[in-house]
Amino acid sequence: MKLLERFLPKAVDEALRERVIETLRGIYDPEIPVNIYDLGLIYDLDIDDRGQVSIRMTLTAPGCPVAQTFPAQVKRTVEAVQGVARCKVDLTWEPPWTPQRASEAARLQLGLF
Repeated sequence: MKLLERFLPKAVDEALRERVIETLRGIYDPEIPVNIYDLGLIYDLDIDDRGQVSIRMTLTAPGCPVAQTFPAQVKRTVEAVQGVARCKVDLTWEPPWTPQRASEAARLQLGLF
């Protein structure tokens, strides 16, 4: 195996991961003007070597009016990313979301300091 070939799959995986993250940063919480990635709603993001993406996410509150439809929107949006074969989104309420899960930039934007 050539040296380049040995490292190429990881580089491809990282590029796909970055594209998925950028896509998630384009999806905004319907009630808060911050994207779902920086808001800390994405708990886990796994991508296998076949381009299958698994996302474990939450919403800001269990009573969120988009709880039934938002995961499907995330799934469709991520599946449109070049290199993604399939996306599975699992919605969880454990642990509950708190503002501390948001990035520093998101907390600054929301005035949470």
